[in-house]
Amino acid sequence: MSGKSRGESRIGLLNGFAAYGMWGLVPLFWPLLKPAGSVEILAHRMVWSLAFVAVALLFVRRWGWAGELLRQPRRLGLVTVAAAVITVNWGVYIWAVNNGQVVEASLGYFINPLVTIAMGVLLLKERLRPVQWVAVGVGFAAVVVLTVGYGRPPWVSLVLALSFATYGLVKKKVNLSGLESLTAETAIQFLPALAYLLWLSGRGESTFHTEGIGHAALLAATGLVTALPLVCFGAAAIRVPLTTLGLLQYLAPVFQFVLGVLYFREAMPPERWAGFALVWLALTLLTWDALRTARRAARRLRSERRVPATTIATGTVSAARNADSVPSGPESVVDARP
Repeated sequence: MSGKSRGESRIGLLNGFAAYGMWGLVPLFWPLLKPAGSVEILAHRMVWSLAFVAVALLFVRRWGWAGELLRQPRRLGLVTVAAAVITVNWGVYIWAVNNGQVVEASLGYFINPLVTIAMGVLLLKERLRPVQWVAVGVGFAAVVVLTVGYGRPPWVSLVLALSFATYGLVKKKVNLSGLESLTAETAIQFLPALAYLLWLSGRGESTFHTEGIGHAALLAATGLVTALPLVCFGAAAIRVPLTTLGLLQYLAPVFQFVLGVLYFREAMPPERWAGFALVWLALTLLTWDALRTARRAARRLRSERRVPATTIATGTVSAARNADSVPSGPESVVDARP
């Protein structure tokens, strides 16, 4: 690996750590916005996110995709679905953090890979490897154990996992980069969110004007909190392998879980530890299987690219012997690919 490649890889890793680290530490931010309610925080996040990503796009001068998107109604419809689904995800997450459910929220992002795999089987008719089936089964057992432990289904976790998995599925079909996709989604969210904030202000229930300039600045910063990790993630995605990103993604729920237990002092009775242990076992199986599959694919690709020296030598001799009998010109070029 050249010095430039190592430098690019290092930059990618740093951006990956920064993105998932910020997502993991964001539970520390939402309580700072009280006494604003979850819906008001969500609306401010939508409005200010559009402002920040619009400034970012002005800086990089990438606007051509917008006109193309507007000329494709089906694709625009998928962006609208993505905007609706991520609205649910954001809203439930903010509510969970500000209502003492940080640990349960972290569980949602732990089980998200399992839900994504299940959706691939049910909706896309994908075939799973045996280890993946075992991991999904262990994940289902974990949900059952946690349901018994909580005395109810862990609905916060399930909604977060299902909404984010659906969001990922829709974004895959839309095929827009992170910054452009967030711009399109927040543009759709903007008018309803602004209308809600104006309505709230008209009723005298908005905290933006009543809690001081510091509170107003924090509400405005929701846009930066949303956009900055995504910019770092985009910088990481183009510089590091997907397997590395797949491992880094666990940083966010790990940080959230640690904050929930150690900082917010949320209860963790034995049955919840058992449920989380099963989830971590399922994720360990998935990660091991993914790494093993990636290594096998890499070895197979290397073997396919390798041409035996004897074959090269034989081909050279044959070409020399038949040089006089082979016509010249483009039609005589031999495809040397294996």
